[in-house]
Amino acid sequence: MKNFLYLLAGLFLFSCNTKKEYIPREFNTVDVEEIYSDSISIRAIELTDEGELWFAANKGIYGRYTKEGAMITERISVDTIYPAFRSVAYNGKDAFALSIANPALLFKLTPELKMVYKEVHENVFYDSMTFWNEKEGIAMGDPTDNCLSIIITRDGGDTWTKLSCDKLPQSGEGEAAFAASDTNIAIYGDHTWIVSGGMRSRVFYSLDRGESWEVYETPIIQGVATQGIYSVDFYDENNGVVIGGDYTKPEGNEKNKAVTTDGGKTWTLVSDGGGAVYKSCVQYIPGSQANEMVAVGFTGISFSNDSGNSWKKLSDEGFYTIKFLNDSTAYAAGRNRIARLRFK
Repeated sequence: MKNFLYLLAGLFLFSCNTKKEYIPREFNTVDVEEIYSDSISIRAIELTDEGELWFAANKGIYGRYTKEGAMITERISVDTIYPAFRSVAYNGKDAFALSIANPALLFKLTPELKMVYKEVHENVFYDSMTFWNEKEGIAMGDPTDNCLSIIITRDGGDTWTKLSCDKLPQSGEGEAAFAASDTNIAIYGDHTWIVSGGMRSRVFYSLDRGESWEVYETPIIQGVATQGIYSVDFYDENNGVVIGGDYTKPEGNEKNKAVTTDGGKTWTLVSDGGGAVYKSCVQYIPGSQANEMVAVGFTGISFSNDSGNSWKKLSDEGFYTIKFLNDSTAYAAGRNRIARLRFK
């Protein structure tokens, strides 16, 4: 009896420690259901834990799509300026929108509208924003000095402080970022990755919510202002993907996709010279063990179920950015519209 109990215990431990084998899914189509349209460019969307959708766009317009299916929109003007928003974020409590260009304006949208940061500089241009938790958030933009512009809040978004260049890796000449999809930043726990492009395509990494930084090289196309990494996503602290290319040569698919399995220290090109062409956004599908991902751009919607090694084009429908609600439903935004996507 004692030996039998030991055997049962061993089988139980073995079964608990055995990782379930991943079985690839094969999506063949995607249904596109438009939920909002207007004559604006929408490059920033964010989903809340409750399933609501926030968006921010040009012409000072931002809004919220409720769980009940209602779209609520507002418009901001500051001294006759209608900010061009390309970043939106939600910290679990409040929503925020950040504009590009000079002056950069960051607004706390809830519970009441309030400007919480303003930066005036001829080179200012912010690209992306997100939060680690309810108190701490980060936004990044092009260099105004000899490093990327990074601002951080530690008080729930009420105040933001720009990091000095002596705390950041130096930027290369002509190195910047693209405000194409609000996905220049990826976070997982305390880990943070920021991507660049232009003359250099690199990944800036912090393991401690922006307190310290390192930078890693990538093989992504670089050397021209329109080339580089346009989007990054991480499934966990080790597995990540970057995508981009050159939006002026959208059919190019060489050196525009890479993955990492060591937290961003090294990157390997995937489907080089094949698969997805230029894309402005890539996102892992939840629950896919870093195998399934979708990339979007004005070139259409593409899907991979083998960590980016091969790609299938699902649709010619053009979008700038995408965020997943679950493992088969996402929201995407682009020129003049937001849509719900259902993958089948």
